[in-house]
Amino acid sequence: MATGSEVPESGTITGLHAGRPAGGFIRPYQREFLVLARVFDLLWITMALWAGLEFHSYPWEPRYTILISISSLIFLFASEIFQVYRASRTDPIRAELTAVLRAWGSSFVSVLILGYAFKITHEYSRLAVGTWFLLAPALLLVWRGIIRRVSASVRVRGYNSRRVAVVGTGSEGISIARTILDSPWLGLRLLGIYDDRALSDRIPPNLPAPILGTTRDLLEKVQMGKVDIVYVTSLPMSDKERVIALLEKLSDSTVSVYIVPDMFLFNMFHGSWVQIGSLPAVSVVETPFYGVEGWVKRLEDILISGALITLFAVPMAVIALAVKLTSKGPVLFRQRRYGLDGEEFKIWKFRTMTTMDDGDDVPQATTEDARLTPIGALLRRTSLDELPQFFNVLGGTMSVVGPRPHATSHNEYYRRIVKGYMIRHKVRPGITGWAQANGWRGETETVQKMETRVEYDLWYIRNWSVLLDLKIIWMTALTEWRGENAY
Repeated sequence: MATGSEVPESGTITGLHAGRPAGGFIRPYQREFLVLARVFDLLWITMALWAGLEFHSYPWEPRYTILISISSLIFLFASEIFQVYRASRTDPIRAELTAVLRAWGSSFVSVLILGYAFKITHEYSRLAVGTWFLLAPALLLVWRGIIRRVSASVRVRGYNSRRVAVVGTGSEGISIARTILDSPWLGLRLLGIYDDRALSDRIPPNLPAPILGTTRDLLEKVQMGKVDIVYVTSLPMSDKERVIALLEKLSDSTVSVYIVPDMFLFNMFHGSWVQIGSLPAVSVVETPFYGVEGWVKRLEDILISGALITLFAVPMAVIALAVKLTSKGPVLFRQRRYGLDGEEFKIWKFRTMTTMDDGDDVPQATTEDARLTPIGALLRRTSLDELPQFFNVLGGTMSVVGPRPHATSHNEYYRRIVKGYMIRHKVRPGITGWAQANGWRGETETVQKMETRVEYDLWYIRNWSVLLDLKIIWMTALTEWRGENAY
């Protein structure tokens, strides 16, 4: 083991095959496998069109040969744009499937545009082409699922594996090491960890893999061709010369090198990578509803709130009459809340209390609260008091699904003591949310409960999708009437 604590200033990793991957029986034929993958994709697309014609009893005629030829060329071109065939075992299958759907969708739309431009769409069966449109991506996705399963099985048995070294014993290095050890289906065989503090007492205890030496030792292993992939972590980016020296030495070989940045900002502020022109940047606080996503979210809110207002019109009229007859005061209770980007708005509810608290001190409702009206407890327990908020949604101040808005006085209190609390306001507040669907509703008598609720809200913001919204609505519909933690 070398005793130096710095990257060697001299000595080049020589040899044409220095650091060459030992990729088993598959790696040397990677290019051939990618060509074969394209051939199979075109085969599935052709079979889907043939099945569509057969199912609707149409013969395969020369015009369908022209259709499949043009669509195949466009699909191959689109696949390069969306990186369908980027060979990376560490990419999640969701990313691969999304790329396939984008490539197929853009290809199909392009074919339709060409058909309308040349006025030949009437020559093709709409039923057969429609079946083709749905069946082709289904076959492509199922095929990839099978390939993923077979590849994972092969890698778990020790074939087609790649030897990995991790530089750094910080949190990122430890996380990567544990991920590799816990994911044998990736086919990554962890050799060990290298750190320039290997001979000091500053190495953290209980590492998931052994310390094999310093970066000098790592470079020797790379030169001998015993390492395929290197993950560089925990190097201070301010020490530019040291970082560049290590990367230059590693780049003078065929070893694959990845730099893992310090994830402090990601973990603390839930950041994501963005582009500013050609420059990468980290977005630490931003809304997920930019562009098309924002329009989709708004359309979802309008459709769902409009449908539910129509559905609950009679029940809301009955509740309004019951509120008016059982206690003095207005039917609706309006309270100031913070909405999108911290803008103040008035939230609507059926009145459930004898008081109309909306000042700097708004006590949270508790079990057997003396302020509750005769039917207030029932309305709150079943969340029927929230029904007027669908008018808030229709008006654009709220969303059907999103972080629940709190009274302005509670906002001012919790924003000072709960980390990331105000990030909730980068989206419209919701009638229900991921926290509420998972049981975190009602009184937050401890800071820990509010912290947990905020964690769920931030997870929702990071992982939003229409399907997630529908899942939350379904979960809410199944659990809301139990009235747990609501009073």
